[in-house]
Amino acid sequence: MNQFSPVSRPNNLDAFWMPFTDNRYYKSHPRLLARAEGMNYYTADGMEVLDGTAGLWCCNAGHGRREITEAIQKQAAVMDFAPTFQLGHPLAFEAAARVADMTPDGMDRVFFTNSGSESADTALKIALAYQKARGQAQRVRLVGRERGYHGVGFGGMSVGGIGGNRKQFGAMLPYVDHLPHTHNLAKNAFTRGLPQHGAELADALEGLVTLHGDTIAAVMVEPMAGSTGVLVPPVGYLQRLRDLCDKHGILLIFDEVITGFGRVGTNFGAERFGVTPDIITMAKGLTNAAVPMGGVAVKNDIYETVVHGSPDGIELFHGYTYSGHPLASAAAIATLDLHRSEDLPGRAKAMEGYFEDAAHSLKGTDKVIDVRNIGLVAGIELTPRAGKPGARAMEVFRTCFDNGVLTRVTGDIIAISPPLIAEKQHIDRIFGTIAEAVKAVD
Repeated sequence: MNQFSPVSRPNNLDAFWMPFTDNRYYKSHPRLLARAEGMNYYTADGMEVLDGTAGLWCCNAGHGRREITEAIQKQAAVMDFAPTFQLGHPLAFEAAARVADMTPDGMDRVFFTNSGSESADTALKIALAYQKARGQAQRVRLVGRERGYHGVGFGGMSVGGIGGNRKQFGAMLPYVDHLPHTHNLAKNAFTRGLPQHGAELADALEGLVTLHGDTIAAVMVEPMAGSTGVLVPPVGYLQRLRDLCDKHGILLIFDEVITGFGRVGTNFGAERFGVTPDIITMAKGLTNAAVPMGGVAVKNDIYETVVHGSPDGIELFHGYTYSGHPLASAAAIATLDLHRSEDLPGRAKAMEGYFEDAAHSLKGTDKVIDVRNIGLVAGIELTPRAGKPGARAMEVFRTCFDNGVLTRVTGDIIAISPPLIAEKQHIDRIFGTIAEAVKAVD
């Protein structure tokens, strides 16, 4: 009979097919994290690794927060699982109300998922259901943006615009189109905050309306594109997109899986950028990543139109076994309590200037061709190696890790997004280690 142990086969890495990973390289050069606390991870041999990425953009309150752990433990002892199909449990409703307190005014209805990918697909389905319920059934087309990332479901991949995420999987959803991305090194390199050039790129939506007529249901964009390398929106871009969507009866969806819960110095990017979408997707920071959970917040009239415009019975034929899971709900409530009591968005905003200066200190470093930032997020773009895109940044990532700092790599861009509890000494160490690593690699 098998006996359980925390590390059952420590010398065998074969069974786990790792996500978004060079499995062949990793399994011959493993880097294993064993525990985490505060701002740090620790390897199995005890090396301290400063977390410069909040895990994967998600541990905004830092690691090992007692309040979240105890909430999960308490709930597990009371009730481990409850279905939310035709039934409910109190914590799911409380968690939804806590989220609604943080979203923009008039966005008080929350559908729970288990990840950002599920949130993206859920938002797209809600948009289609809404258009049909209001008598616009011809609106079946979905618009994304080049270099957009909306998870790995077929809906999110289809409106997403990162070629590497699509190339293995053939045809995506039909009736999808894309806006151009806003990245412009020639005009906006080394911008602090919002770039000045590029708002007019939103006008491409007019061209899509001319091409497709009144068949567009929704436009989905990240207020700040994170996973593609920290692309900060140009001044006026999001407002212009909002105006065009209103003009043409199109829903505007903000994917705030990264920008939600304090990352850009406000509860959501919608508040920071002064633009309210119709739908917001979220995940990651919702539970501080202690239990997987995502969500979709919608304007009240969207909910009312779908729910009260449908025949008796189920109004939206969509959901997940774990929607509003009791442990996830408990984790969300405890996390949002921490966000409020410690004012994590305010801490991010207060530290933003210091963080920005530290990031832009890399300007002039050999091989650094751009630095961009907003809130506690920065992207450092490197000159790619001839014929080997991404190789230089990956080597910087590995060098930084071996020197005790965790960074994030996307293409030839180093992305930094530390927990919102970061202090000046953490920021100094993160960017100092990156500077040394960039200088050290060819």
